[in-house]
Amino acid sequence: MKNKDIAVCLISGGMDSCVCACIAKKKHDIIIAIHISYGQRTSERELKAFNDISDYLDITKRYLVELSYFRDVGNSALTDYDIPVPENSLSDDEIPVSYVPFRNANFLSVATSYAEANRANSIYIGANQLDSSGYPDCREEFFNEFNKLIKTGTKPNADIKIITPLINMTKEQIVKKGAEINAPLHLTWSCYKNSQKACGVCDSCLLRLRGFRDAGVQDPLEYEHPVKY
Repeated sequence: MKNKDIAVCLISGGMDSCVCACIAKKKHDIIIAIHISYGQRTSERELKAFNDISDYLDITKRYLVELSYFRDVGNSALTDYDIPVPENSLSDDEIPVSYVPFRNANFLSVATSYAEANRANSIYIGANQLDSSGYPDCREEFFNEFNKLIKTGTKPNADIKIITPLINMTKEQIVKKGAEINAPLHLTWSCYKNSQKACGVCDSCLLRLRGFRDAGVQDPLEYEHPVKY
């Protein structure tokens, strides 16, 4: 990989990570795709979406990383099956129980290790702070601080930076961007609850449905209970 422009890209299989991966693919010679399974309810379906997106983008260097300890950490509806996934709760001001404690810090640590080992200069993550259910580790401030940590904790010549191209975009803007760059949104999966047909009522489904509606684009997914806005 010497003299190649390399980027590490975290791809969950969701809409945001798909658009982010397409942006990264256009800017770099080589993409190292990383998918992290952390004991979430829809892990198998998300892994399928990751592989489908990677195939579509012709990304051959890809890794599945298991962080199963999040099941032990608990305190999230995504990893603790005793906690129901909230429905129709976008109007709530509290951080929802779908938040996984400090998840993105763990993900970025993994990505930084791959980046440093492979001499990559960029780490892409499709986080956005405008339509993120209020998760604290999706804020721009968080990524700015993590960039400082990377600089402090890696070799002097590493020069690795987190890139968040969607950080200040709404779901509407992300859908429009995806359509503009021909991102394979039909291959993505967003639902927190189901792996066969998207529920249509969890926060992630609601944000996605609202984004497609506002963008005037037909969502290619089928839903059990699509909310009519």
